[in-house]
Formats: sequence, structure tokens, C-alpha cells
Amino acid sequence: MRKFLVFLISISPGLFLIGYNIGTGSITTMAVAGASYGLQLILPVLISCIFTFFLIMVFGQYTIVTGRTVLQSFREFFGSPVALLVLASLLISEWVSCMGVMAVIVQVVQEWSRPLTASGEGFSPILMAAIFGGLIYWIFWQGRHRFFEKVLIVFVSLMGLCFVLTMFMVVPTPIELLRGLTPYIPEDSEGLLLMAGMVGTTMGGILYVVRSILVQEKGWTIKDLKQEKKDAAISATLMFLLSLAVMAAAAGTLFPRGLRIENAIDMVSLLEPLAGRFAISIFVAGIVCAGLSSLFPIVLLAPWLIADYRGVKRDMRSVSSRLLVLFGVLLGLVVPIFGGRPVFVMILSQAGTLLATPLILILMLLLINRKSLMKEYLATPGRNLIMGLILLFTIFMTIAGIQGMIG
Repeated sequence: MRKFLVFLISISPGLFLIGYNIGTGSITTMAVAGASYGLQLILPVLISCIFTFFLIMVFGQYTIVTGRTVLQSFREFFGSPVALLVLASLLISEWVSCMGVMAVIVQVVQEWSRPLTASGEGFSPILMAAIFGGLIYWIFWQGRHRFFEKVLIVFVSLMGLCFVLTMFMVVPTPIELLRGLTPYIPEDSEGLLLMAGMVGTTMGGILYVVRSILVQEKGWTIKDLKQEKKDAAISATLMFLLSLAVMAAAAGTLFPRGLRIENAIDMVSLLEPLAGRFAISIFVAGIVCAGLSSLFPIVLLAPWLIADYRGVKRDMRSVSSRLLVLFGVLLGLVVPIFGGRPVFVMILSQAGTLLATPLILILMLLLINRKSLMKEYLATPGRNLIMGLILLFTIFMTIAGIQGMIG
């Protein structure tokens, strides 16, 4: 057991990315995809996870070789306006995510808890949002990176266990899985937005910027390049398996009956009669763990990114950091208090993350081809070719997302 815990801590940068990536945004997006299209959209998720492995490896290696993080390099080599554009787009996307993530958590808990309350209305969304927000802020107040790692390991492990168990309770046939690997592009605007959201939640540019910060926090050096590559492979593989588990749960229950998910509560009210109270309780537990494991990195990102841009030490106990995190936590109360459709907010924010990604990839492509920076680790023609293909794929998905938003 001790060796297993040591192994988990050794791949904590990868687990951090999973905790951030597989949150309620991913869950709602994958569940909507499974309910609306079955497993027809597996292929875009698989491709994006393969590309994600390559990119988080490249961004991590860049920081190991140069000792610089991505935002620092963008500001140093391309100027403050470019770096500020990247920073602003990432911060806005994350703050929108704060609202959607918390809203999904509390709506799902409220729907699940209806049988447990005398009124039949379930637990108060505002109260639950305040409790979850307080828990997140208390964890942050500890201010120690190693403590953050342990908390995320617990959340991610519980989340993974819950979703895998749910998938096996409503597992689709192998033929359905293979059919999902057939190339398919939705023709309607909702499908295009959904597909862009699925790729956005897996390949958002924020993921690679954060990877750079995490590698620097970990203190990895040239001798850790193999460890960094293994960490990236484990992270991307688990992202795909967890995404597949959620999509399969919806595809195996809702899709055959033509039932669609419009709001977060639909994931409970529609799934429970088909999968059973026990299965849906496990699924809800997975959603809560996913939400908390995603919210925690999200609220940390604002002070991390701003400190990274300024080139100063990331001090989580400074007044400015604590105020920025408090702002992020308070955003989680917006939808519970004022109302809104959290599923739409989440899909929109996930698709929106793609907008900054092409710019981030272009800038990184330029950096890894600088001889003065990379020295003997200069990008090879093969690496440049793969980066070019990923860039084209990202631009295609960005256009699809824009068409979906307009529609």
C-alpha cells in the first residue's frame, strides 16, 4: 500500500491534470454526448486524448529543458500584449467554469436527495454551494503544495472508482464500442458545439500552461524526462477511460430510449429509474468528487497564472492569492442564487477554452524550434509535423465550436 501511495505522489502532476480535466464539465459534456449520440463520438475523444498526451509531454519537457514556464516565455519572447491575451482568455474561461461546476454539483445533489427530505425538494442548492465552497477554501487555506497533492489523489481515486463501477453496471456491447470508433461529424449546430466541448475539455490550452507550472513545482530536471513522459501517458490514458465510462453509462441507458439531458438534474432523474438507486448513488458520488477535484485546481489557477505571468514566486498564502481564490469560490454561488442552465454554461465554457488553444500551440511551436532555448533538445521534423497536425485539428474543432455557438 505504501509503495502504491508513493507511486501516486510521483505522478501527482498527471493526477492534478486529471482532477482539473475530468470535472463536471467533462461529465456533463460526455453524458450529454452519450445520451444524444450513443457512442458515436468516441473517436474525437480518443484522438484528443492521444494529442493531449503528446502536448503535455512537449510542454513539460520544455519547462524541464529551459527552466522557464510557458507564460513567462510568452511574455519574454513575444511581448506582454500577447501574454496578457493568453492570460485573460484563460482566466475568463476558468471563472465561467467555476459557476458551471458548482451549479452542476448542487443541482445533482439536490435531485438525488429529494427522497431524503420531508418536503421532497432535496437539499438547498445555496446551502450545499456554501458548504462545498467553504470546504474548497479551507483546503486552499492550508497553503501547502504537498497537502494539495494528497487531497487531489483522494478525490481523483474516488471519482475514478465511482465512474468505472457505474459503467460496468450499464456496460454497452463491444459492437457499440467499435461502432463509436467510426468517424462521425454531427450536422446540427448543437452536435457541433457538443463535439467542440468534448475536445475542449480534453485539449484546452489551459491544460498545457498548467502542465508547465506543475513540472516546475515538482522540480523535475533532465534526468526526470522519462518520468515526465510516463506521467503524461498515465494522465492521458486515465482521461480517456474516465470520459468513456461516463459516456458509456449514458449511452447504455438513455440513448436507446431517446432520452436527452438538458439540465444537470436530468443525469439523476433519467438515469435512476434505468440504472437503479444504488448505481445512481455511486454516479452522484463520482460527480461530487469530480466537481471538487476540478473546482480546487480551478480556483488555484488564477493566482498561479498571474504569478507566473509576473515572474514572481507562487505564494498561496499571500493576501492577493487568498482574495483571488475567494473570488473564484464566490462565483460558485452565482447559479444557485440567480438561476441558469449549468449544463449549457459548462458546454459553452469547455468549447470556449478551444479559442485560445491555437494561439498557445503556435507560440509553443515557435519556442521549441529556438536553438538558443532548446539546444540539443530542439524539435525534430517529426515533432514539428505532429504539432502541425494537432494545430490543424484544434483549428477545425474551434471552427466547429464557433458554428455551434452561432447556431
